[in-house]
Amino acid sequence: MALEQSVEQFKGKARLPDSVVPKVYDLFLKPDLSSSCKFAGAVQIAVDVVAATRFVVLNASDLAVEDGSVSFKNKSSSQELRPVNIVTVEEDEILIIQFNEVLPTGEGILSIGFEGTLNDKMKGFYRSVYEHNGERKNMAVTQFEPADARRCFPCWDEPSFKAKFKITLEVPSELVALSNMPVIEEKQNGSLKTLYFQESPIMSTYLVAVVVGMFDYVEAQTTDGTMVRVYCQVGKSNQGKFALDVAVKTLDLYKDYFAVPYPLPKLDMVAIPDFAAGAMENYGLVTYRETALLFDDRHSAASNKQRVAVVVAHELAHQWFGNLVTMEWWTHLWLNEGFATWVSYLSADSIFPEWNVWTQFLSEATSGLKLDALDGSHPIEVEINHASEIDEIFDEISYRKGASVIRMLQSYLGAETFQRGLASYVKKFAYSNAKTEDLWAVLEEESGEPVKKVMSSWTKQQGYPVVSVKKSDGKLELNQTQFLSSGATGNGQWIVPVTICCGSYDAQKKFLLEDVHSNVDLTGVNGAWIKLNANQTGFYRVNYDDELASGLKFAIESKQLTASDRYGVLDDSYALCMACKQNLSSLVSLLAAYREESEYTVLSHIIGISLKVVSLVADAAPELLPSIKKFFIGLFEPFALKLGWDPKEGEGHSDAMLRGELLTALSELGHADTINEALKRFNAFVEDRDTPLLPPDTRKAAYVAAMQTTNSSNKSGFESLLRVYRESDLSQEKVRILSALASSPDPTVVLEVLNFLLTSEVRNQDVVHGLGGLSIEGRDVAWTWLKDNWDYICKTWGSGFLITRFIAYIVSLFTSAEKGKEVEEFFATRTKPFIARTIKQSIERVHINANCVRSIKSDKSLGDVVNQLSVHKV
Repeated sequence: MALEQSVEQFKGKARLPDSVVPKVYDLFLKPDLSSSCKFAGAVQIAVDVVAATRFVVLNASDLAVEDGSVSFKNKSSSQELRPVNIVTVEEDEILIIQFNEVLPTGEGILSIGFEGTLNDKMKGFYRSVYEHNGERKNMAVTQFEPADARRCFPCWDEPSFKAKFKITLEVPSELVALSNMPVIEEKQNGSLKTLYFQESPIMSTYLVAVVVGMFDYVEAQTTDGTMVRVYCQVGKSNQGKFALDVAVKTLDLYKDYFAVPYPLPKLDMVAIPDFAAGAMENYGLVTYRETALLFDDRHSAASNKQRVAVVVAHELAHQWFGNLVTMEWWTHLWLNEGFATWVSYLSADSIFPEWNVWTQFLSEATSGLKLDALDGSHPIEVEINHASEIDEIFDEISYRKGASVIRMLQSYLGAETFQRGLASYVKKFAYSNAKTEDLWAVLEEESGEPVKKVMSSWTKQQGYPVVSVKKSDGKLELNQTQFLSSGATGNGQWIVPVTICCGSYDAQKKFLLEDVHSNVDLTGVNGAWIKLNANQTGFYRVNYDDELASGLKFAIESKQLTASDRYGVLDDSYALCMACKQNLSSLVSLLAAYREESEYTVLSHIIGISLKVVSLVADAAPELLPSIKKFFIGLFEPFALKLGWDPKEGEGHSDAMLRGELLTALSELGHADTINEALKRFNAFVEDRDTPLLPPDTRKAAYVAAMQTTNSSNKSGFESLLRVYRESDLSQEKVRILSALASSPDPTVVLEVLNFLLTSEVRNQDVVHGLGGLSIEGRDVAWTWLKDNWDYICKTWGSGFLITRFIAYIVSLFTSAEKGKEVEEFFATRTKPFIARTIKQSIERVHINANCVRSIKSDKSLGDVVNQLSVHKV
């Protein structure tokens, strides 16, 4: 009984005990890439026993540990200790090794032999499938973040247990094998070779990486001689050249920005055919989805090019922010992801200034604002009590709210002060771990500003404020309350860096709003308009009184606001409308002021808003649907006609992206001229993939048009798209097709599409793309399909973050409280820790939609406003 109690003390804990600490892992792996897909391994871990104990507790999951292979040897004596008990606790993913003797303090070597299976879950040590000369082959790939190194080898799988790694691989001679560091020795043994990799610097287990398969590569060097390579499937190396160029320039940029050189002797970037996330920043061996690394001049769209540039910049930022300086625990994940997101825009803007990415960054901020307006959101710094909870916080809060509050802080402190502070922080915590407070302390020291006091209100509580503002007696009255999309009143309070422009960007007021109420003196201010949150650098919303809102509408029409502020006025109005704090008729009237808008980010947001409004009106007031569609078509058609279907010589990057989005929206809105032209071009493309009639930027529009005209009695468009899908070997093309398939307005066709998504023709990583474009008409059949296939979906996608997309994409389309209750009842007996937050958020979105539908039904002036605007040329 005493023995059991001894083991029991380690179960159900959030963190591992720290009585034994790893220093160096000497890891051997031998993957079998034949049909068995097994791997054998052995690890000798140099450890430091810092407190007397008879137990070594570390992480292991899905591994078979060989009993006779486990031993402990103290460095100061030759005595080898064998365990008396080895217990695997699968629910906690720990391995408890018990010895009879108390382990002597000091250095020792823990040896463990083990076996595992290269799984198909895209986590741990897994297999990815590719084709070479028409033959299907397996490659072995690792994906360890957040907590899956334990599926490859027994280890202290927490970010604070940093150690060095010496990795040895035994693989078939004809294959390429990569790890974090360069190969220092290679030995041939018949059909096998053994590769010995250089010892790594100190790092966390989630950054260890191994890739084994057949690859081509392209290479280049940074200004200080670091070798950079992009590896991809044989025959695709040309598609790696753009990412290679971006990577070399980005490494040089970051070296200067962080004032610390890139820490490793080489950087490899590898395109993996099966990959759950977008990319993974493994130290010196960054892995990517093919869509996030490869760029094909003939078949990739401008949006694909930008995605590659931003994702590469994001992952390389992690080499400093995350890898060199690592969060102490997952509570501080945002330090990794928020910073990498923000810095990736800094890099992209430096390399491609003509892209205006800082304006585009506002769409990142909006994603964060949308999620953080839910009661089911979470603080940036979120408590994590079990490994199974980590996946769900790789979300818009950690990435996008994180990046947005960093941008807000940079704006408050000034760019140069902020950069100096970051460089000091990286230098101070290099090769160690840090918490959020450590960053605030360094920035406070550098700037002399109360950084911790200001920023704690943004990172330690969830949500954000809406600042209500009205003009009264020569002053502005400001009030802050927590903004919630449900329309409820929250009780948060923030220290808000407020900037106010009065009729011009030359006249700005800046101050910290620390109280719930505050007044601003307007003596001597004579502007025709007043705009808070100048250029949208703050993570908050603004609700203007009617007089101020009218002034801003005039400023938009007379082109006096920056693109960022035009975006912000619209985004705040839309959010207030969704929260039933404004009616839809006022939002539609505001949208009419954007009739001459030409900036990509603003128009792209108008498109997104229009499609959401159309879907809500379809449920709330179907009799107004033709008029509201006519209004939006009238808003978009002039820009679409101006841009045309064919790219123009010397046109900008954003025009290419805008063309595709406008034509896709017009197809979704049922615009007959657009659909007819799209079908003509699509049919030409089906017959000749090299036709100039359908370049990559407009293909999505044509694919949507094909599905808009597909129904159960005429499936020719669907069948043609499947043909293109099957004949393409470019991931970007396949994803583009998948994202259009479920947009059919025929539920029978949608069900056929959903069933196709679960066939072997669609990689597991790509299924969610097919759900992202789901039509309103298809939501009921999709919900039934989700319920019918839930057990299979759970088994196939397991506890990774992809499974959350199945729930969010389908459930969030509903607009009735009854449906919300039905969803709640279905998941009541099926909730797991890794989907609990997503279920809560998705049901909350259904209730927000339901509130909005009720509000639209009671909006008596909507019909008149829409009819008036759709009759007159917008």
